[in-house]
Amino acid sequence: MKKLILSTAALALMSGAALAQETVRLGTEGAYPPYNYLDDNGEVAGYERDLGDAICAQAELTCEWVTNDWDSIIPNLVSGNYDVIIAGMSITAERDEVIDFTQAYFPADPSAFISTSDAFDGTGVIAAQSGTIQAGHIATMEGATLVEFATPDETIAALQSGEADAVLADKAFLEPIVAESGGDLVFAGEDVVLGDGIGLGVRESDTELKDTLDAAIAALKEDGTVNTLIEKWFEGMEGPY
Repeated sequence: MKKLILSTAALALMSGAALAQETVRLGTEGAYPPYNYLDDNGEVAGYERDLGDAICAQAELTCEWVTNDWDSIIPNLVSGNYDVIIAGMSITAERDEVIDFTQAYFPADPSAFISTSDAFDGTGVIAAQSGTIQAGHIATMEGATLVEFATPDETIAALQSGEADAVLADKAFLEPIVAESGGDLVFAGEDVVLGDGIGLGVRESDTELKDTLDAAIAALKEDGTVNTLIEKWFEGMEGPY
C-alpha cells in the first residue's frame, strides 16, 4: 500500500473540516496486531480495520486507509496527510493537548512485561515502542532504564538478543508472541493499566468530523457491533460495551 503524498499547497487547501472532502482518510500503523496489521496482500487488517469500516458505513462516509510509521503518526495527522488516527492509540492528557479524541472504542487494556525469565523484578533495561504510554511509564520506574524502538517487533528482537531485559507493551499484542515462543518468553511482574482507553484521533479543528465519528461509535456500541468485533479479535475477552 502506497502512502498518500501531498504537496504543501494541497495541504493548505485541505485544512479545515474533513467532511468537506469527498474521502475521509484513516491513518493507521499496520504493525500492531490484533489492533492493526498488514495481511499477505499488503492490506490493512485487524480489529481496527473491521471497526473503521463499520464506523464509515454507519456514518455514511467514504473512507480510505493510509499507513504511517508510529513515531510520526500525530504530526502527519496535524499536517493533513490523513484525517483520522485509528491505530491502537490510548487517550492521554498529553496527546489531547495536540489532537482531539472521540469516545473510546476499546477499554484501557492492561500493559504487561515479558522477559526470558519470570525472575524479572522490574529493574534493568526495558524496551518499549517509542512515543507510547508504555515508554512513558518505564521512564518513571525506579531502577529501570528505558530503551525505545521505532516498531514493536524491534522491542521483541531486543529482548531475544539480550539487548533488553524485558519488554512492556499491550498485553493483547504480547499474548500470541509469548504463546508462540515455546517457553522462551514469559510474562513477568504485575500488569499495568495505562491511559483512558483507545479512541480515534482527529485534528482539533475537525469538530464536525469528531461529532460524526462519535455518533457512529455510540450507535455501534448500542447495536452490539463493537462488542462482537472485540470478541472476534481478542480471544477470551468479553465485549465491555
